[in-house]
Amino acid sequence: MMTQWYTTASTKALIALHCWRRHSISRPFHHHQRLKMTTNHGDDNLDAIFKHKRMLRTQVKKVLKAIDPSLRSQQDNDIQNIILGAPWFKSSIRLCAYISCSALREVDTSKLLSEILNDPINGGKKLYVPRVEDNNSHMRMLNISRIDDLVANSMDILEPAPFDSDGNAREDVMLVNDPVDLFLLPGLAFDRSGRRIGRGGGYYDTFLENYQELAKKRNWKQPLLVALSYSEQILEEGVIPITPSDVPIDALVSPEGVIPINTAAFNRMDL
Repeated sequence: MMTQWYTTASTKALIALHCWRRHSISRPFHHHQRLKMTTNHGDDNLDAIFKHKRMLRTQVKKVLKAIDPSLRSQQDNDIQNIILGAPWFKSSIRLCAYISCSALREVDTSKLLSEILNDPINGGKKLYVPRVEDNNSHMRMLNISRIDDLVANSMDILEPAPFDSDGNAREDVMLVNDPVDLFLLPGLAFDRSGRRIGRGGGYYDTFLENYQELAKKRNWKQPLLVALSYSEQILEEGVIPITPSDVPIDALVSPEGVIPINTAAFNRMDL
């Protein structure tokens, strides 16, 4: 009978394998750098906002590509260790987290996933991870209990199979009777006011808006929305434009530590 316990290294290797198969990455060795840009605060035109977001995505991707691999690895470890040691993480029972992809240069989550799934101390936690259903911003968060519950999708990115090995549909976080405590979120760029830029598909904003509405209807406490960010991804306030569909985050975790953004984060993170 196959064991359900995996090491952090094997978790990371499995995730990296599928990401690297599709994407070939060149990682030039450049010095640590921070992105600084300006924007027109008075431009409310959606087309102009979307154009500006595309420009930001292009520039941030260039900066991420230039990060020294050893620096990036150190930042990955620092960010995950900060989260693993945080009381607000330890006290969370139900969590939604993304499956990191090295080819997309996302902050690594393999150590976090391994700890949640494999550590007996965290045996009471339930983990839900994303599954993209279509090209229309439709994403679900499904429960997994071990890393090999994940399969490669058409883009060769790992996500949960819709059914488990017994043929039973996986638990959908939108259909359960208990609230999620914590979301660990990816993104391309962030600022200290809670603004976030994703990759343009709208999957997380759509899902988070729907989940927040569900929590409101059921009188649940809203989940804590925490984004993981390299230092280079944190932009100056006012740089990132927003639209009504953009869902703000509650806090950031960077290698420098936790950056609480609103009252909910300060209260629940006990900072």
